Amino acid sequence: MNQTVIETRHYLHQHPEVSDHEFETTKYITKRLEILGYRIITPKGLNTGVIAEIGSGHPVIALRSDIDALPIQETTGLSFASENKGVMHACGHDFHMASLLGAAELLADEQDSLKGTIRLVFQPAEETHVGAQEVVHAGGVNGIDAIFGFHNKPDLKAGDIGLLPGGLMAAVDQFTVTFTGVGTHAAMPQFGKDPIIALTSTVNALQTIVSRNEDPQKTAVVSVTHIDGGNTWNVLPEKAWFEGTVRTFDHDARAVAKKQFIEIVNGQAASFGVTANIEWVEGPDVVNNDAKLTKIVEDETQKHLNLVRPQPSNAGEDFAFFSQRIPSVFAFVGSNGNSDWHHSDLKLDDNGLAPAVNWYYYVAKRLLSEL
Repeated sequence: MNQTVIETRHYLHQHPEVSDHEFETTKYITKRLEILGYRIITPKGLNTGVIAEIGSGHPVIALRSDIDALPIQETTGLSFASENKGVMHACGHDFHMASLLGAAELLADEQDSLKGTIRLVFQPAEETHVGAQEVVHAGGVNGIDAIFGFHNKPDLKAGDIGLLPGGLMAAVDQFTVTFTGVGTHAAMPQFGKDPIIALTSTVNALQTIVSRNEDPQKTAVVSVTHIDGGNTWNVLPEKAWFEGTVRTFDHDARAVAKKQFIEIVNGQAASFGVTANIEWVEGPDVVNNDAKLTKIVEDETQKHLNLVRPQPSNAGEDFAFFSQRIPSVFAFVGSNGNSDWHHSDLKLDDNGLAPAVNWYYYVAKRLLSEL
């Protein structure tokens, strides 16, 4: 079993596909599950991804894995490196898929004795934060009593299982701000309205959201990640823009950040005589682990595996769109990586796969009996 799971992961790593274009990945997973005897129930509204079941009746316990890769050119030098130019499983979703397929095989061997239904959710487009919503809108999680999943964690030892009740991963908001002024010769700024000075002043002012407006006991991050404006050295441009993200673990902190952001941007624009256009994209909420379910999952985990208490991550996860609707538990599984998520040189430790398979399997069996 362990070698099969490793080979599965290596194959999937070699054949990555970006969000909502996971067509070959979908075919591969579907074929594997059909051979194991799963009923494929993927809704017609999903173009990619796979929903499958085994067993019957309630409870219905869902196990979720994401399946998409990132538009990154791989630099690992691995013997099973990506064969698709400019696309890489740089977040470890190959690790997740292989683990869930391994657990699917273990559960299929016991399908006649299952006390309920196991539903597998191989979800597309996690990296663009739309896949979970696509599954929800297509009806892929209708009738589920509980759902659980995990993300590999490169800074945890291979096979460690990290669990926390409450918030494990942050809410994600994305922003783009465009300042429009009046362009002019750089030697005669008095004849224009400079959007670049408005932009740079605003970027600095935004740092006061966390330092002077948020409750110090509540985590918040405001990061400007991309700035652009102008075309040459001697012209003040008409437009300049920046984009970035806000990460929070609390609904009040999230609301404060957005309110202060809008006030700061508009105030800075007014003070420099330019106009501001704000595009605010509300991403996934906090990945929030159900307290009662987490206690059950922790109890079962420590019977078989190495349970640890991880630090919450400011990274986002669209599993949150499930956890806001369905009792759920999301874990970190140690993958002992050489670098962090989304790096072109990320290598994960295959020794973390067997514990991940077993975590899915043991928790699924325990929740079928508990619920």
